[in-house]
Amino acid sequence: MAARRAVCNHVSFVDALVLAAACRRPIRFIMDYHIFKIPILSFVFRTGRAIPIASARDRPDILEQAYAEIERALAAGDLVCIFPEGRITDNGEIYPFKPAIERIIRHSPVPVVPLALRGLWGSFFSRRGAAAMTRLPRRFWSKIAVVAAPSVPPERVSAVALQGTVAALRGDWK
Repeated sequence: MAARRAVCNHVSFVDALVLAAACRRPIRFIMDYHIFKIPILSFVFRTGRAIPIASARDRPDILEQAYAEIERALAAGDLVCIFPEGRITDNGEIYPFKPAIERIIRHSPVPVVPLALRGLWGSFFSRRGAAAMTRLPRRFWSKIAVVAAPSVPPERVSAVALQGTVAALRGDWK
C-alpha cells in the first residue's frame, strides 16, 4: 500500500479514536509527548504505534526522533496522521496549521489527505465551555462525520493551503 499522510482539525480528546474507526487501514498518530507518557494510556499509545513529538523549544531531541520515525513510517508505507494545529481547539475554530507538515513532506514526499471532523465540538470530550470530561454531557448521542478531500500531491502541500481545505471541509458544522 502507498504511504500517505493525513491532516485533520483537532476538536476533542477522541479525535484519533473516531478517525481510526472510520479508516480501514491502521493509522499511526503523531501526538504530544506529554500525553504519550500518561501512565496506563502510554501502553495503548505504544501498542497503537503512535509517534510522540515535542516542540523544538521544549525537547528538540524528541522532535528530531519524531521526524526520523515519521520518515521511517512513510517509507514503510504506513498511514500517518497529524493534527497540525498542535492543540485541541478551545473555541471551536481551527487554529493555524504549523509548518511541520511541510518539513515532513520535504523529507518524505507522499500525498496528503485533508480530513475534517464534524460534530464533536460541544461533546463531553471537547473543551467547549469548560475543560473536557469535567461536566455532564449536554447530549448523549451526537451526529458526527469524518469528511475527506482528494489527496494533495506532495509538490502542492503547504500548511496554509491544507488549513483552508480542512476549514472548507468542516464548514459551519463544528
